[in-house]
Amino acid sequence: MQVGLFDHIGRGGAQLARLYDERLAFYGAADKMGFYCMHLAEHHCSPVNMAPSPSVFLAALARATTNMRLGPLCYLLTLYSPLRILEEIAMLDHLSHGRLEIGVGRGVSPFELGYHNVDHSKSRDIFIDAYQCVREGMKADVLNYSGEFYSYKDAPIELHPHQEAPAFWYGSSNKVGATWAGEHGMHFTANGSTAFARENIAAFKEALARRGAPEVAKPEFSGGAAIGALRQIVVAETDEEAMRIAEPAALKHHEEINWLRNKHGVTEHTARLNVPRAHSLEGMIKEGTLIAGSPKTVLEQIERQAEALGSNYVLAYMMFGDMKLDDAMRSLNLFHSDVMPAVARM
Repeated sequence: MQVGLFDHIGRGGAQLARLYDERLAFYGAADKMGFYCMHLAEHHCSPVNMAPSPSVFLAALARATTNMRLGPLCYLLTLYSPLRILEEIAMLDHLSHGRLEIGVGRGVSPFELGYHNVDHSKSRDIFIDAYQCVREGMKADVLNYSGEFYSYKDAPIELHPHQEAPAFWYGSSNKVGATWAGEHGMHFTANGSTAFARENIAAFKEALARRGAPEVAKPEFSGGAAIGALRQIVVAETDEEAMRIAEPAALKHHEEINWLRNKHGVTEHTARLNVPRAHSLEGMIKEGTLIAGSPKTVLEQIERQAEALGSNYVLAYMMFGDMKLDDAMRSLNLFHSDVMPAVARM
């Protein structure tokens, strides 16, 4: 089993330059520890994400690392010119010497899409059109494409990726998206509680089995496809110390991720805000979205969840909310020395 890292890069109260410097230091350290990939979210107009242009941060990270793979999870294709994102993908793949993993999606928040004047009720159709256009462009020297929302005629493609075939990833919180990802042979990560994620992973696996194989197989994952679940993870010498670190950071992240919902007065989950979230540390641990404890406790929880989910990829979110760099580094080092070797053998 592989272990990757995920981040929103939430504000957490830090000054921005310091925030970026600390994340570069954190992932620079992780690069030397054998983590598979660093995946970065894209959100807009919200304190949950201070890196709303994943390409910019990942370009900096590409030059600060040498081993770990890098990728957006995900580019919100509804907000891009497909021609421009094709160029950014190619640049990042060369800047990282072929380490790019391309996560794509349509955007979980109708409020964020609305600020960009995108109708969220049409976002799936816009996304699929953009995705098909990007796929055409990656194979072409001249892009000719005609879709409902995007069209190009004789557009020269002067930049191509370093890799012959970069892999596409999809993160989903519903069975519709999970099924679509499986049908297109992508690599997949699920969100939400263990029970919630299990349903989405099952839908992905079923669709991928019907397809036959992932489009770009990865032999480092059993079955050739990465199948993961996003989990906040905090490791300390004792369970009590891990809980002390995890609680304020998790509650701050919860505040930030719900900031736009609260701003718009949302009290119930809507069709595009459909991942139930616990509101307390105890609830997060019970539902499985947060794992905190000693190395022994954390390993036991990862093993239990992997068995329940049928996953082969741990997507660890290890610096979040207002967590201090020293605490995050200590957690990272303990995870690397006392947890990761056993996870790798799973």
